Amino acid sequence: MRAALEAMAPVFERPAPAQAVLSPHAGWVYSGAIAAETFAQVVVPQCVVVLCPNHTGLGGARSLAPRGGFAIPGGVVPIHAAAADAVQARCGLVVDARAHAREHAIEVQLPLLRYFQPGLQIVPVVLGRMSLSECMQFGDALAQALDALAEPSLVVASTDMSHFLPADVARALDQHALDRVLALDAEGLYREVVEREISMCGFIPSAIALRAAVARGARAARLVRYANSGDVSGDYSSVVGYAGVVVS
Repeated sequence: MRAALEAMAPVFERPAPAQAVLSPHAGWVYSGAIAAETFAQVVVPQCVVVLCPNHTGLGGARSLAPRGGFAIPGGVVPIHAAAADAVQARCGLVVDARAHAREHAIEVQLPLLRYFQPGLQIVPVVLGRMSLSECMQFGDALAQALDALAEPSLVVASTDMSHFLPADVARALDQHALDRVLALDAEGLYREVVEREISMCGFIPSAIALRAAVARGARAARLVRYANSGDVSGDYSSVVGYAGVVVS
C-alpha cells in the first residue's frame, strides 16, 4: 500500500495549509494519481470533513455515518467525535447508515488522506439532492461548526467531473464548472452544472465546500491537474473527467 501511494504522489517540498480540496473518487487506476497529487500539496490536518454525493439513492439527503470508524487496509480511520457532533448540530445532519453502506466516494479518499496524515480522523457526510439555497446555508453552517473547533480542519469534496461523453465534449463542459470553482463562486458552480446539465456527480459537495472555504477566509483556488479516463484506457469516445483543486 505505501509503495503504491508513493508511486502515485509526486514529492512537493512545501505542502501548504488549505481550507478545502476537490478530489476525484473513481478507481485509483483512473483517478488515484490526481487525488494523491492534490493531497500532497496540502497540509492534511487530523480533522477532515469528507463530503460526497449519494450515488445509491439510499438514506437521507444529509447523512452522517454512525459513530465508530471506517475500516481500510491497514486499520480503521476513526470518526472525529467532537467535529461530527458540531457539524451534525449546525448542519442538520441525520445519522443514517444506509447512505454509507454501499457508498464508495468517501472510503476511496481515506487511504490517501491517512498516508499524508497518520492521525487522521474524519467527519463522513453523504449528500443527496439539495437546492442552491440549501447548499449555501449548509456551507455557512459548516464553516461556523469548524470555526468553533479548537484545531485545524480541512473539507474534502469528493467528486468526479463529466461522465460518459467524448473527451473533447467532457473537457469543454468541465471547464465551465472549473472556471466557477477557480473563481471561488459556489453559487455559479451550482448554476453552471444545473443549467448546462453537466454530469459532475459531486457538484453539491463541491459547492458546499467552496462556500464554507470562502466563509473561513479562502482567497484562491488552484487546479492541480485535470485528466480523464481515456488517458488510462486509451478510449476517448466515452470518458469520465477528473480534477484536483486546492482552495486556500
